[in-house]
Amino acid sequence: MLNFVAPYLYQTLQSVVGRQVAVQTAKGSVRDVLRHVMPDHVFVQVHNTPFFIRTQQIVWVMPSC
Repeated sequence: MLNFVAPYLYQTLQSVVGRQVAVQTAKGSVRDVLRHVMPDHVFVQVHNTPFFIRTQQIVWVMPSC
């Protein structure tokens, strides 16, 4: 089994759970509330639509106002 956890990204993302974030991936960006962080993915809820983003696909994350 391979381990794809990015520990610093995981720890940083946990500090902004419940806040507005912008998550940039190779395919585009998602902006809204970060609901949950797991070692291999994050859950961002945009209005009532859930977005599950693999941690490996994240280019950058920025807290929004």
